[in-house]
This record gives sequence, C-alpha cells and structure tokens, in this order.
Amino acid sequence: MTLQALIATADRVFSLERFPIPALKPTEVLVQTLYSGVSVGTEFMVFQHRLDWGPFPVCTGYQATGEVIGVGSAVDRFSEGDVVYYRSNFAPLTLNGTEVNRCSASHSDFAVVPQDHEIELLPEGVDPAVGAMFVMPSVGWNAVDMAGIQMDELVAMQGLGLIGTGAMLAARLRGARVVGIELDERRMQLARDLGIDHIIDARTEDVEAALEAIQPGGADVAFEATGLPQNLDSAFRLARRHGRFVYLGNLGSAPVSFNFMVPHTKMLTCFFPCNDGLKPCRDSVLRNIASGALPWGKTISHTVDAQDAPELYRAIDNKSLPELTGAVIKWN
Repeated sequence: MTLQALIATADRVFSLERFPIPALKPTEVLVQTLYSGVSVGTEFMVFQHRLDWGPFPVCTGYQATGEVIGVGSAVDRFSEGDVVYYRSNFAPLTLNGTEVNRCSASHSDFAVVPQDHEIELLPEGVDPAVGAMFVMPSVGWNAVDMAGIQMDELVAMQGLGLIGTGAMLAARLRGARVVGIELDERRMQLARDLGIDHIIDARTEDVEAALEAIQPGGADVAFEATGLPQNLDSAFRLARRHGRFVYLGNLGSAPVSFNFMVPHTKMLTCFFPCNDGLKPCRDSVLRNIASGALPWGKTISHTVDAQDAPELYRAIDNKSLPELTGAVIKWN
C-alpha cells in the first residue's frame, strides 16, 4: 500500500510522488485524507526561503481532515470510521534516496498519526472541507486570547489575510468593535461579507485619519497581520497611548527593524503569539464553525482535486490567482 504526497524542491518544483505506507506502531492510526488546507502564507514563506523549516525536498501542509481506516493494537481513542482533524503526518518519506523533510506533511492522501499527537474527532456539523482550514482561525483565536480583548474595545487589524480575518472574527465574537485595514479589494469584500464593523481602504484613504474618526486617540488593540516588516511602523501608529499591540503576522527568520520611538512613547504592551493555541483554540474554532457562529466556509475560494495540486501551487507561487482567498485540496 502506498500514499501520494505533494513535494516541493528547493527551486520550487511541485509534484505528486508515491511512498510506501509503513506498518502501524501500536499507538498510531492510519487516516485516509479527505481534505488538506493550504496555507498561502507560511508554506510559501518556506518555499521562498523567507522561513527556514529545514532542508529540501519538503512535504508541507499542517491542517487536514480524514477518516480513520486503521488503528494500532494499543489505540484506545479512535476507531475505524471516525472522522478526524489533525496537524501532521508521521509516515517516513524518502525520494530517490533522499529523506523528505516532513514540514507537518498533511498534503498527502493518507497519514500516519500517533493517537496523542494533535489529532481529534471532527465535531458533528463541520464540513470536512471547511474543517481542513482550522489552523488559520485558530492562530487568530490564540492571539485574541493572549491580548485579552474585551467587549466594546476597538481592534484595528492591519492585513486581512486568513489569519487576520480569523482574529477579527474572534474579537468580534468577544464583543469588540473591529476595523479592518487592507489594500486588496477581494479581501475587503470578504470582510464585509463576514460582517466586520469598519473597513479602511488603504489604497484611497488616510488610514490614521479614518481610524481617528472612528475612535479618537486610536485603537485599544492594534494587530500587524501582513507579516511584512516594513509595515510595523504604520501598525504601531494605529494603537492609542497605553494600548496593546499584537505581532500576529509571521515576520520570518531574518532580523527586523522599526522606529522604536513610536511604540516607546505610546507605552504599548506587546504580544508575540505563536502557533494556533493548541487544542483549546482548535476546539473553540470548530465548535463555532459547527454552530454557524463562524462562517469560515466563505473564506474558501478554491477547491482542487489532488492531481491538480501541483498546478495550484505553481499558480500561487507565481501570483497568478488574484481571486484566491483560501484553498483546500480534495484527496479522497
């Protein structure tokens, strides 16, 4: 029995390759993947060498849903037929004698997962395609929780990618008022469709003046969610004096610089959230998807069959999909 996985080389060649599936260890489960979610931010930072996750070739993907089709002799948390969500695939991958770096490796049609390693039952009522995109909103949930956002606070989000959008929706569910700041029309329209309170078009508006009109003095909490170091200075200026600032976007492995005097004179409290908040945030996100409180399916603009995944990745890498917001790969 073999599995098929999406592989990327150091020069950004994407292909589907086959690998043997090993015998299960006593505490492992074998999952037949239904959908894996694409991270157009983190994954492509790895491919473009802005984020170092180790040597190439790599198999990326850190979020998926699937059906358990095999269990090890000591597994007691799952049964065959269970539908699950998970972060990683532990099947060893070797291509032409070279070990493939498993950067979580959920982009494959089967996954081998230890029963206690970031795998849980998918809540009833969650579409597996939507559930396969659970990490991005969970990252936002975690950041909002760290920043302690309260009812009626004003939150300014610079950058409306999926992580920024997830954070905005988490803040709104806590009762905060939310301002989204963006250059891309499709992202702004998605935010409007999701019910965000205020949208500032950074192409045509004076962002600071527009925010001042909403709340004099600035936002109680400002987020930098583009992941671009050159945008830090403009994000700092969004926060009020004695406000809070969240470094939400992944700024990469290289050192960054900013104008120290802006956050210094505002006396900002800063937060550096990492990862997706683990099981508490993931469970909260999926419960809210199941209830309809989090309409995350609206963020998925592209669903592709597995055989078309390499072409999808080439198109994203070449920036030839301007209409893309979120994407999932359908495996089985």
